[in-house]
Amino acid sequence: MTDLTRFSINQMTVKQLTLPELVEACGELGIPGVGLWREPVRAYGVEAAAKLVREAGLAVTSLCRGGFLTAIGTVERARALDDNRAAIDEAATLGTDTLALVSGGLPPGSRDLTAARSRIGDALAVLAPYAGERGVRLAIEPLHPMYAADRCVVSTLTQALDLAEAFPASQVGVVVDTYHIWWDDRAPEAVSRAGAAGRIQAFQLADWTTPLPAGVLNGRGQIGDGSIDMSEWRQRVDAAGYGGCLFFTISRPPGRT
Repeated sequence: MTDLTRFSINQMTVKQLTLPELVEACGELGIPGVGLWREPVRAYGVEAAAKLVREAGLAVTSLCRGGFLTAIGTVERARALDDNRAAIDEAATLGTDTLALVSGGLPPGSRDLTAARSRIGDALAVLAPYAGERGVRLAIEPLHPMYAADRCVVSTLTQALDLAEAFPASQVGVVVDTYHIWWDDRAPEAVSRAGAAGRIQAFQLADWTTPLPAGVLNGRGQIGDGSIDMSEWRQRVDAAGYGGCLFFTISRPPGRT
């Protein structure tokens, strides 16, 4: 990739770098955008992080992550809503209009996927207006079904759109992540649907390599090393009308297994 105009690097790809080191590296390499994560940003200080990236001329393309909205108990649900409001405020402070949501897995002792997804919708009804008032858009990210039990009961782009479309497109969109949806034969249709409705908030590229490592959460491979036709997905998402950043995420450094 020689044209970096739309390039954005996910902070977790280079998590060995401190935030100042990441900002400096982006400047040296001509990378215009970075997707930040809440934990390292909070450790550095949200206001300080916002000042650092702003003075470097670096765009914060997204903040990861909000979500985890499937709890059953009243106290746990209230805590999750408070945390997501804080994440929205942090995104606004950093100057990004995108807060990625990982919706949450099944609560302990539950096997009811339908009810869990319904609770996500209930939480969005509270959070979407709050985000919209602050210029932040909630971006629902479907994760591969292997994460449904513990991390994300939203497993397909269609499911994500079904949740998002209950709210204005200015408040709730979706993330198209090749690593998570490449296997789904309904995903191309869902991309077109999302594009027509103006719902594609982020397009993230990461490859699927096998065998998956122990701890599959960090199994994303180098672009081009795995099974996903990245060119086809790029063309598909662009054809749907998406003109935003291309987010790159790699969990395993080059040359490592």
